[in-house]
Amino acid sequence: MRASERAVAVVERLAEEYPDARCELDFRNPWELLVATVLSAQCTDQRVNRVTPGFFARWPTPSALAAATRGDVEEEIRPTGFFRNKAAALQGTAHVLTTDHEEAVPAEIEQLVKLPGVGRKTAKVVLGEGYGIAAGVTVDTHVRRVARRLGLTRLDDPEKIAQRLERTIPHEEWIRFSMRMILHGRRVCTARKPRCESCALDDICPKVGV
Repeated sequence: MRASERAVAVVERLAEEYPDARCELDFRNPWELLVATVLSAQCTDQRVNRVTPGFFARWPTPSALAAATRGDVEEEIRPTGFFRNKAAALQGTAHVLTTDHEEAVPAEIEQLVKLPGVGRKTAKVVLGEGYGIAAGVTVDTHVRRVARRLGLTRLDDPEKIAQRLERTIPHEEWIRFSMRMILHGRRVCTARKPRCESCALDDICPKVGV
């Protein structure tokens, strides 16, 4: 089976396996999603979800966060790890949103990636889950691993992998495909011990590197 044919089958089977796939971060609006996504770097979504209720109770808007004391922000997000860098990025973003965007999170990828600590992966998540805009395939560690094992790419760089997948996966599937690949990587095609015997893709997977 060629990689392009396998990609079509992967899209169809993952849609059956995870019909209601969504971002597992808890959020109520694009601002909360942006913050939660930044906090999720090198941290589990579950831990982020334990931190964000208290965070947004204290700083519900960009202007509130921009005016906060850095030490208070660092202490609030300490459980997510790398809290000093994350606090600096979040307050920098809050300041830009307050001064340049009337506290609204931009709905364009070119504007999002200008915010401190926001790369293309974070921007795609915010646009896809926050605004329903398919700006590209989101490639995190799970998507990278699963895509390589499935033989959909041989590349290592996340952005190059994203570009490769975007040429193969239909545009209308980009948002849900990303979330389904992430869920599959977390629940089945895990890093240490993939559960191939219970995988819906077992018969079409070349198991590269497994």
